[in-house]
Amino acid sequence: MNAPLYNKDILRLAASIPHHQRLANAQASVEKRSPTCGSRVTADVRMADGRIAEMGLDVKACALGQASAALMAAQAIGMSAAEMEQARDRLTAYLAGTSEDLDFWPGLAVLAPARGYPARHASIRLGFEAIAEAARMADA
Repeated sequence: MNAPLYNKDILRLAASIPHHQRLANAQASVEKRSPTCGSRVTADVRMADGRIAEMGLDVKACALGQASAALMAAQAIGMSAAEMEQARDRLTAYLAGTSEDLDFWPGLAVLAPARGYPARHASIRLGFEAIAEAARMADA
């Protein structure tokens, strides 16, 4: 844990969340909230052929939650609900210390310093949780 929790890479990501506007024509919308810190992410999706075709996000979270949502949003278009659920579960396992793997999603290594701060984990997971659930609902 030599790296600072909030660094320029985290802050840069937090300020540049892709798809940071709600979808007017969403097939499914999900809001996730962290009871620990009050962070909130609302995800809207439209699916096509079983894959995320469009997404919109409303992110009200700390810099770590915003950075995680930015990383998720940069790669989620084209993913299936199952792929997003797997990513959510792998992120959860990493944060919980039951996995050492961060290679499953580009850029997540920037969040590694937060692993030692369990109070931040819920905020970091929000974007992945919201989009995975919204994609599953829209694909049903």
